[in-house]
Amino acid sequence: MSTENDSAEPDLRESYDYPRHWEADVLLSDGGTVHLRPVVPDDADGLVALHSRLSERTRYLRYFGAYPRIPQRDLERFSRVDHHDRVAFAAMLGDHIVAVGRYERLDNGPSAEVAFVVDDAHQGRGLGSILLEHLAAAASERGLRRFVAEVLAENPQMVRVFRDAGYQVSRAIEEGVLHLEFDIDPTEESLAVARSREQAAEARSVHNLLHPRSVAVIGASTDPTKIGYVALTNLLTADFAGTVYPVNPEHRSVRGVRAYPSVVDIPDPVDLALVAVPADQVESVLDGALEKGVKTLLIVSGGFAEAGPHGLHAELRLVGEARAHGMRVVGPNALGVLNTDRNVRLNATLAPRLPARGRAGFFCQSGALGTAILADAEARGLGLSTFVSAGNRADVSGNDLLQYWETDPGTDLVLLYLESFGNPRKFARLARRLGRTKPIVAVKSGRHAVRPQLAATSAEVDEASVQALFEQAGVVRVDTLAQLFDTALVFAHQPLPAGPRVGIVGNSSAIGLLAADTARAQGLRLAFEPVDVGPQASPEEFAGAVREALNSAETDALVVVFVPPLAIPGTTYARALREVVQELRKEKPIVSTFLAAEGVPDELAVWSDDGAPVRGSVPSYPSPERAVNALARVVRYAAWQQRPQGTLTRPVGLHAEQAQVIVNEILSEEDGWTTVLADEDVVRLLGCYGIEVVPFRVVSTADEAVEAAGALGYPVVLKAVDERLRGRPDLAGVRLDLSSEDSVRAAYRDLREVSGEDDMYVQAMAPKGLSCVIGLQDDPSFGTLVSFGLSGLVSNLLGDRAYRAVPLTDVDAATLIREPRTAPLLTGYRGDEPADLAALQDLVLRVAALAEDNPEVRSLVLDPILASPDGAFVVYGRVVLGPPPSRPDTGPRRLRPINAPRE
Repeated sequence: MSTENDSAEPDLRESYDYPRHWEADVLLSDGGTVHLRPVVPDDADGLVALHSRLSERTRYLRYFGAYPRIPQRDLERFSRVDHHDRVAFAAMLGDHIVAVGRYERLDNGPSAEVAFVVDDAHQGRGLGSILLEHLAAAASERGLRRFVAEVLAENPQMVRVFRDAGYQVSRAIEEGVLHLEFDIDPTEESLAVARSREQAAEARSVHNLLHPRSVAVIGASTDPTKIGYVALTNLLTADFAGTVYPVNPEHRSVRGVRAYPSVVDIPDPVDLALVAVPADQVESVLDGALEKGVKTLLIVSGGFAEAGPHGLHAELRLVGEARAHGMRVVGPNALGVLNTDRNVRLNATLAPRLPARGRAGFFCQSGALGTAILADAEARGLGLSTFVSAGNRADVSGNDLLQYWETDPGTDLVLLYLESFGNPRKFARLARRLGRTKPIVAVKSGRHAVRPQLAATSAEVDEASVQALFEQAGVVRVDTLAQLFDTALVFAHQPLPAGPRVGIVGNSSAIGLLAADTARAQGLRLAFEPVDVGPQASPEEFAGAVREALNSAETDALVVVFVPPLAIPGTTYARALREVVQELRKEKPIVSTFLAAEGVPDELAVWSDDGAPVRGSVPSYPSPERAVNALARVVRYAAWQQRPQGTLTRPVGLHAEQAQVIVNEILSEEDGWTTVLADEDVVRLLGCYGIEVVPFRVVSTADEAVEAAGALGYPVVLKAVDERLRGRPDLAGVRLDLSSEDSVRAAYRDLREVSGEDDMYVQAMAPKGLSCVIGLQDDPSFGTLVSFGLSGLVSNLLGDRAYRAVPLTDVDAATLIREPRTAPLLTGYRGDEPADLAALQDLVLRVAALAEDNPEVRSLVLDPILASPDGAFVVYGRVVLGPPPSRPDTGPRRLRPINAPRE
């Protein structure tokens, strides 16, 4: 590839001054990590070292010639760049540069030549595509629009990097050299490619964690009271399919297994290192793990972020070093990880038993709860495929596990115990995709805990809306661990229902009616009145009633309630029920309250070869309410899965780049502080997204008001600047339908007396309509929310707002404006002419696009919006800008920064 053209040498000081957000830890296709950062002059020796390691073939393909050594003149140019017209990124693995990508602007125009080279030992790991993504993002920031590249025709790997990135590449060939050109603006295809590669890389890194071929227990102890003893014992007891290496400098063996003084003394590769030494010794352990090339570090030791600022500092340093050397970290303060696959049998946790093999994956943040969770799963007959307790989540998080479980053939159900979200936007995106094929059940604690950064721009979201937001993302939300297991038992053992019609069969009318009342309260429909076979019915009669209910075309699901009679053992009835279910094999879920048992009773279980309950087993609950509530959650999930998904839609006429210029300009003037935008800036920003505010002027005298009214055209509105006056129910701060000069003067005098201020708004009259409000706010669980409701005192008092999380599909937007309880007023209530719902939906999508492109928009309110048959007219807007508290799910692929909030 051709070398760069000449230009003035950059200032040395500027060569070190690059945008810090360009630095990133990134995952490669094999699950390993590297650190990406701009090149600085100190990298000269590293660039020479990289060049010396390149094969002759690689140098020829990159430089179109042998190029055996870098001339000093070229070295100066390669290592000193201005981070604007000439940008270069280095991929660092430890202290070594393993790849370099660079671009140089051509003729001060919108195009740049791009090139990169990868160390032979690291080719095939996806470094080229990562460099291309980050170079394109940097180039876009610097105003570039197009990349060009010169590639030898005999270099198909490089051509493939550009072609497979999803860009529309034009090609021309001359004398064996391919000339490639493509626009770098993200396309649907390029975004889809990046998401697919992100999923594959993150899934691979978790696969490495859960399928190690060897585990080193660093801190393995001979003292049964130490966690190093417990961890090693649990690995050995589970009969781990790989090799276990105890690390203990004081003993030749631990638990009868040969021990090594340090991890570097182990003769074979180590995939997973379980660290069980005190916190102050972990850093020294890390040095050995880095030298050994361990893939994943699992730290069960406590004393880090949870212990205070000093512990947090140590944790950040630890994770930074690990990532820089290609290693992922689970923990610290983690319970551990396990994999029940019979070809793995990994119990790298502090819990004593490996659970039964099942189809449910479980992610838990809390190490303290982990042992209880595993014991509860075993007691209820819920088998697990994999389990991860991530502790402080310094690196590996729930989002990583979602990526893995999406493609894991051994997992059909995902269970989450979440105390907080690291990246809410990414969680919603991943959950929405995964939930289409695999149910996700989540306990979300800390629902009402709001971070200080959100206090000014976050509003309380009512419980019904919280439920809707989780359902939008495809997540079945529960409030307690008991509810999680209740629901998981149905998903794990029963099919999904085709609809909400429920049949109830039992031998107690009182319990049957209780189940029926609960079903109605949960929005389920009774297929027929509860069937009571009576307390004296035989097992055959009981089984016959169940058979008839299952065969009924009116039944989508069945609830069986049973109180054991005195004369005949309950086990006889249980066997009769199981035999009917196995005989009919209907795709209808069944839950029971059987003998007041909790979980899967032996008599209702279908057993696997290794003695665990499997699909077809009938779960039992201590009360009919719990049985029906669990079934209702499964019914709602099935309904969500069957609904049209919609498509992520961006309206036409958006100018995202222009909007970002405005945002950056305002924030730079405010030095990054949160600020309320001036009216003219609100109009400019909204205009970038095709949101027009009804024309207005700000005036300070009656004469100016008359002049403005003439310019805008009568009739006009006169409004106080004070929002409190404008928003009052009696409209004390507003004068409507002013159609003459005299009426404007009189209105100005009246409002001047009411408000005590000279400044007022003069605004053109919009068509009369229903007053609505669209808003944006940041939420600690979901990221940015779009809200919709009707304006007014009653709606505000009742909290009648509907919410959706960004990004929105067209279906999300359509259902959002129809969800508030007062929404029927928009659709022609009592014969009124319906409002233009399509215009409202388009407005919602434009606000959502603004939020997605500009996470610095901390809050936004369009109020009022007058919705009428003629359209939707925005009368007033208020926007607050500031540093985004929730990390946006945009830009090139990168791991969460180690110093980012983990809320």
